[in-house]
Order: sequence, then C-alpha cells, then structure tokens
Amino acid sequence: MTEAQIKEHCHWPESNWKSPDIDWKEAQFMTVGIDVGSVSSQAVIMADGQIFAYGNMRTGSNSPDSARKVIAYALAGSDMPEARIDYCVGTGYGRVNVPFADRTVTEIACHARGANFLYGPGVRTVLDVGGQDIKAIQCDEKGKVVNFLMNDKCAAGTGRGMEVFSDLLGVPIVEVGERSFAFEGVEPAAVTNSCVVYAKSEATALLRKGWSLEEVLAAYCKAMAERIYELIERLGVKTEFAVTGGMAKNRGVMDRLMPMVGVERLQTRWDTQIAGAVGAALFGLKICQKGKGRHKG
Repeated sequence: MTEAQIKEHCHWPESNWKSPDIDWKEAQFMTVGIDVGSVSSQAVIMADGQIFAYGNMRTGSNSPDSARKVIAYALAGSDMPEARIDYCVGTGYGRVNVPFADRTVTEIACHARGANFLYGPGVRTVLDVGGQDIKAIQCDEKGKVVNFLMNDKCAAGTGRGMEVFSDLLGVPIVEVGERSFAFEGVEPAAVTNSCVVYAKSEATALLRKGWSLEEVLAAYCKAMAERIYELIERLGVKTEFAVTGGMAKNRGVMDRLMPMVGVERLQTRWDTQIAGAVGAALFGLKICQKGKGRHKG
C-alpha cells in the first residue's frame, strides 16, 4: 500500500461554506473563531452572531500555518477582506499558535457555547470526541460550562484512534461506520483492549482467524463506544444530549453508543466539527459588544 493510499483511507473530505443570505458589509461585528485541533482545523466567520462562512480542513504539521490556511479556506469565494475582522478567538489543541488571534479560550468552553448555538439552548450535556481526547460537558441554557470530565491519557476512543484503525484495515474512514454493520450474523463482541496499539494487534489476529473486515470494524467501533460511554457515565447525562466533533458523523460508533446512554441525541443541520470555532467566534462577539474589538470607532 502506497503512502498516498494510506492518506486517502484516513482522510475525510474537507469542506467550506458561505451563506448566500448574509452581506458582511451590513454587519456591525465580524468575528472569527479558529479551532486548531490535533487532527482537524476549523474557521468560523460570524456576522453579528450568525454564521457567514466556515472552513473545515485537516491540521498540518505547523499550527500557525494551519490557522492561516483554514481562515483563507473559509473566506474563499467571499470578497470580505481579513482586515474587516473585528475580533478573532483561538481555541483547540493549537490555540496558542494562532498568530492573528486576539485571545484564546479553552475548547471545553467553546464546545459548550458552540453546541448551544448549533443545537439550541436546551442542550445540557455535550460530548466532544476530538482527535486526541474525549470531553463530556454539562452546560446551562446559555452554553456556560457547569461541569466536565476529560480523557486525554490515551488515543482509544478518539478520532486519531479511528484514523489509525482505518489505515490498518485499508478502509476509507468515511466508510467505517456503514461497513461496521455490513456483516451477517450476530454482532461480534468488542475488541478486548481499546488501546490503539493493542487493538491493532488484536485486529490483525482476528483477521488471521478468518474474521471479515466488517466484523473487525464492528468489534472496534463497539469498543470505542464503550470507552466513550465510560466517561459519559462518570459525568452523568442530563437531557438534552448533543455530540460535537468528527465522531458524531460515524454511525458505527454513535449507533452503538446511544443505546448505552439511554437518551436520544439532538440533530443539527450544521457540520458538527465546527462547534468549537462557533463558540470561539461567539466569545469574540461578546467582547466586541463590550467595545473591546479591533475597530472601536
């Protein structure tokens, strides 16, 4: 398998979007949230608290460069100059390396605030499965964090863990969820160890025993769901329940997780990966409304 083929397997489609209904020239405040994660980066541009445009792309090896590329990607197709930005907030794993950010805010605060926007003020529990960690957050009706738990000790259950598994099995990551249900017979048990290193060894052994790729995918997706649930169970679930991040798009994990949680998860028309950047842009708006933006007069 070539390096290009491996990258194709573990890479998800990048995307950007611009609102056809919002004219940036008519906005009082244009604020930007930049979420530089370990796996993906997002930029959300908001006009007076409404999404004007966003970009979602893979994080490169250089965080400042990733921040610059994703803001340019979000602005693609728009005639709005970067100089029009009133405030920029950085968040995520690489938030301290966003060169043009006016301040930084933790991803936990930003995901809670972003989920409040994307899913509505009824959200009380937010699950964010990031590239390198899992966060379970409880928030109030304004999207303010009231409690949280985080697992950042191991890649098990994270987006990076799923990418490693996708590479190992040679299955495009966008197909993992569907293919994890494409087997005949009884649902296989979860792999016994969700640690990425040991799970890879176990998966290889199962394939040698004659398991199909789909059965191995099912076993790993189930193990990831169980790992994620351990964190949620410790925090406790208060309805309504929302999921942010890329794992929200993987039904192989989500459809196995939600019966454990015991509640329905909210749905949104927005890309679940932009939640952190949305929250960051909204924090920027609040600062501008206090008269502390770049363009004060």
